[in-house]
Amino acid sequence: MGTRSVWNGSISFGLVNIPIKLFTVSESNKDYSFNQLDEKGHKIQYKKWCPIEEREVPYEEIKKGFKIAKDEYIVIEKEDLDNIKAITTKTIDIKEFIDLKDFDTILIEKSYYVSPSTDGTVKKRKGKQKENIVSASNKAFRLFVNSLKETNKIAVGKVVLKDREHLVALRPYQRGLIMHQLMYQEEITPIDEIEGMPGSESYTSPVPIDEKELELGKMLIGNLTNSQFDVTQYSDEYTKELEKLITGKSNGITYKTEEKKDSVNTSNDLIEALKASVQRSRPQV
Repeated sequence: MGTRSVWNGSISFGLVNIPIKLFTVSESNKDYSFNQLDEKGHKIQYKKWCPIEEREVPYEEIKKGFKIAKDEYIVIEKEDLDNIKAITTKTIDIKEFIDLKDFDTILIEKSYYVSPSTDGTVKKRKGKQKENIVSASNKAFRLFVNSLKETNKIAVGKVVLKDREHLVALRPYQRGLIMHQLMYQEEITPIDEIEGMPGSESYTSPVPIDEKELELGKMLIGNLTNSQFDVTQYSDEYTKELEKLITGKSNGITYKTEEKKDSVNTSNDLIEALKASVQRSRPQV
């Protein structure tokens, strides 16, 4: 079964309108979730409880509240939220183009595949007219992707998803296009506020680096460098082990893991740690 699109709309590119669909890039249903049980294995239920009146509160009485002081809240009604809700336009409005090298990946919150779409334009069309519309839509999509590739640019725009306006970036990816949903700058913690980070108030004076240490560090990087990144060589080992554990327990089998050997502790001597790392990273002949 093919993946279903999560959004249908278009890219507004100058006076060009490109119909597209969005698809999530990952399957969230692969995650394992656990229920909380009591000691007899009964599933725990949660109740909405008012500690002041000491009673369970039914769903229809529950409202949204925003805390403004200790034990003090303002009630936000549904009508209040509807009044400020972004207007859904079904359009990704391109605002500007930036160089690929200037795009900071820390902004990425979520990603979607983007594919050309003709769902809303060909339903009532037939024969040659339908073929021409499909061809024109695909051509506009390819033109947009190829233009980004040839210029090494990323398109930055805005779109309304789930009643919220989002900042997005569109870039070529393999044979198609990908859309990154971005965080706004104010949502990102400034690096200077991170404890111990260079430039922060808590950062101590930098310790000078020995030339030998730097040489060994560069050698270690060289030994661990591949000509091309292959993400397929990596997998989620914890999830695999968890799947084996669950399968074994469901069949009454005790699952045993192999005991991992601790690495040699050389953290107190940087030179020795680097030498040991370089030796271990050398290709086996």
